[in-house]
Amino acid sequence: MEGGKGPDLQLQQLPFATAAVSVLPHEDPFSYRENLIGALLAIFGHLVISIALNLQKYSHIRLAGSKDPRAYFRTKTWWCGLFLLLLGEVGVFSSYAFAPLSLIVPLSAVSVIASAIIGIIFIKEKWKPKDFLRRYVLCFLGCGLAIVGTYLLVTFGPNSHEMMTGDNITKHLVSWPFLLYMLLEIILFCLLLYFYKRKNANYIVVILLLVALLGSMTAVTVKAVAGMIVVSIQGRLQLGYPIFYIMLVCMVATAAFQATFLTQASQLYDSSQIASIGYILSTATAITAGATFYLDFTGEDVLHICMFALGCLIAFLGVFLITRNKKKSISFEPYISMDAMPGMQTVHDKGIAVQPELKASFSYGALENNDNLAEIYTPATLPIVQEEHGSKGVSALPYRVLEHSKKE
Repeated sequence: MEGGKGPDLQLQQLPFATAAVSVLPHEDPFSYRENLIGALLAIFGHLVISIALNLQKYSHIRLAGSKDPRAYFRTKTWWCGLFLLLLGEVGVFSSYAFAPLSLIVPLSAVSVIASAIIGIIFIKEKWKPKDFLRRYVLCFLGCGLAIVGTYLLVTFGPNSHEMMTGDNITKHLVSWPFLLYMLLEIILFCLLLYFYKRKNANYIVVILLLVALLGSMTAVTVKAVAGMIVVSIQGRLQLGYPIFYIMLVCMVATAAFQATFLTQASQLYDSSQIASIGYILSTATAITAGATFYLDFTGEDVLHICMFALGCLIAFLGVFLITRNKKKSISFEPYISMDAMPGMQTVHDKGIAVQPELKASFSYGALENNDNLAEIYTPATLPIVQEEHGSKGVSALPYRVLEHSKKE
């Protein structure tokens, strides 16, 4: 009886033993293939997302520049962009189930590279070769650096793999490195939220750091949900574990709050600044979360870790140079605004005189007045001097304007 149970117990424990050994890097060629599959899915997903967003933007621009009364959702171009957007999101979501979290997150630089190239190809301006090189030299340099950084990330990325079962995710969730990381992240998030809401610290770093902290938890939960779905498709059902639904709720909640803060940041700052600073902060926090929760760099040698960090820095620099090249949109302001003239009543002010905002100086047309506030609001007086003329046949002027100083 005991001799017959021994091999059976060994066979039953084989999958769990394989899952435990697969965490060790550089020993199983299958892990390299999983890394490649995950990286290709992420690159494909971000590339398709960039094309989809540009297609939808093209649809809006074409409708705005024509007399077509149709809404944007009634055009084929917009629906094609929506389909490609969903396809790209599915690709990025699936990539988390194959490759480590620290490898997938930095690959979002592909979308920035693709958007820059698409913007250059479909530009509508006329340019000379010299002007083109001078204007887009930073963009070309940034694309090259981002491509080099992406290559280093894929080549020297972490190679640790673990089967995303409910038991393994629960074990990582209560591990002391992740609990310590969560404690520090919650304290930092509460402090930033206090300064942002109570002290009106509307700095771009504060807002995007809130987004990055939420995004790190979104990345952790996305990998857990995607991994458990893939394991369930492979034959080992994981949807019965409560941890799956906990991760799903956390994924949706953090993504929603993340979108809220991004919307507030887009109302205050330029999109190029949000893209560059947000990419750097989100990637750094997500890599830290992946290293503490999934232990991505366990067993990696120093050379691979240093080359991976170098790839991240090069990708950061490339994205910064690409977004640095974008022009800021300048809103048109007329020279003279009737609503801003002192004492001018309009149909909008309901009989109340509208006064301009006096922050420093103001100007009407090409004239600029830099005097102090008291002199600006002091009305100019016109002293009237009656003149007597000897000849009664000549009509005299009723008044004469004299030169006067500002004090008068």
